[in-house]
Amino acid sequence: MSIPTIETERLILRAPEADDFPVYRDFFADADASRFYGGPMDPSAAWRVLAADLGHWALRGYGRWAVVERASGRMIGGCGLWWAEGWPRSELTWWIVPAARRMGYAVEASRAAIAFGYRTLGWDVVETHMNDANVAARQLAEKLGGSVMTRARFPDGLERDVYALPDR
Repeated sequence: MSIPTIETERLILRAPEADDFPVYRDFFADADASRFYGGPMDPSAAWRVLAADLGHWALRGYGRWAVVERASGRMIGGCGLWWAEGWPRSELTWWIVPAARRMGYAVEASRAAIAFGYRTLGWDVVETHMNDANVAARQLAEKLGGSVMTRARFPDGLERDVYALPDR
């Protein structure tokens, strides 16, 4: 399995690795930071998220990268394309540590992941969906040029707007 590395102006999207675990552990332990990502979690659950990020690449041929700030070399989050078993559709997904938020990193990483979906995977549409209460995620989808294509019920019982995201 080969996970491609993508470089943007300020970021490197690379394969997650064991040395990234402290970032996963701390992010997913933070109840506020991780509330829309299944948190808070204890360290063993955060380890399983890291393992799932790697495993998704092996099972689906795409997944979530570790997002690394080029200038510092520090991992600041995750971003990529995801399709959980049993869920009706794929999604662009991301998480950014609180100290690196509001710097445009989620937009930059997301644009790279969207381009990968269209140009490398040949997808007809890259989409995302989020909990209605996740205002920041909705604002990011809109900043990416996303438009609501449907509203759907998901296996967790929630209804969500599904955004189609353009390749820019």
